[in-house]
Formats: sequence, C-alpha cells, structure tokens
Amino acid sequence: MDDTTNAQTRGKHVIVDSLDREFARLHLRSRTIIESTPADILYASGGENDPESRGNASRSVGESVLRSAAAIEQTFGGITSNLWDDPFEWTLPEYLSTPVKVVDHLEEVEAVRRRAFSSFADDGCLLKRVATPSQDTNPLIGLLLDTLVRASFFQSQAAATLKNLSGISTVGFII
Repeated sequence: MDDTTNAQTRGKHVIVDSLDREFARLHLRSRTIIESTPADILYASGGENDPESRGNASRSVGESVLRSAAAIEQTFGGITSNLWDDPFEWTLPEYLSTPVKVVDHLEEVEAVRRRAFSSFADDGCLLKRVATPSQDTNPLIGLLLDTLVRASFFQSQAAATLKNLSGISTVGFII
C-alpha cells in the first residue's frame, strides 16, 4: 500500500480511532481503580453520612466498576451478537470476589470491545442505525457516546468511593 492510500484510510477512521482511544482509556482507568483497591474494601460501600459520597452510598468500588464494565459489555455484545442482556446480572461479587478476578473480567470485556471496534470499517459506519432492545433504532455513534458517558459515570462513582473509604485517589481523576 502506498502513502496516499494509508493517509486516505487514516482520514476515514478519525472518529472511530478517537472513540477507540476513549474506551481504551476507560478500561485502563477501571483497571487502575481496581488494582489500587485493597481487597477488604472492594465491596464495602461508601459512608452514608458523608456528603462527598451522597448518591454513591449503596455502591462499592467493585460494584461501580462492574456496572461501568457491564454498560460497555452490553453495548458491544448487542452490536456484535445482538445480545442485549444486562451483564451485571451474571457478574456478581460472589464470583468476582477479589481485585484479580475483577481485573480478569475487565480484560474479557475489553476483548469484546476491541472485537467490535475492529469491525468498524470507517467513520461512515457510525451513522448506521442499530436496533436496540427497546425496538428503537439509534445511530451507532449515539449508542457509543451514551455508553461512554454511562460507563464513565459509574467509574467516577468507583473512584469517589475508593477515595472516601481509603483516601486513595487514582491518577487521572479529579476528586
């Protein structure tokens, strides 16, 4: 392939590549949160009387990270195999009881996401409409952006709970 073809191909993947990087960063931040979390507080919830944890009191670091991963897994499972079930149903703390097991699960979710991104031919495919469980069709880019926002929200809850419970503030978060 010549340089002209490579430049043209790269130009057709600007948005796809940008979204891919953002999801990859989200994955790395989730790993960092879990790897920074002591096992004894992985599923401990934030203090209910602490104003900084208001709204997060019932969610632990582990649960919030798993909800973030579930949002990603549900979207990319739906895109690749039309399986729109909520993965959080089968990612129970009883099975993912240690930080190592949670990280292993995050790697599985990341593999599903990468597989989906490898199927995106160019930025134009982001305009295609995807059928969702609600029987609506949405542009793929809207679905991806919504997923990124939801997953980031849950991840920020995890980071806030970690800081509240242990004083650990992960790199890349302003809390």
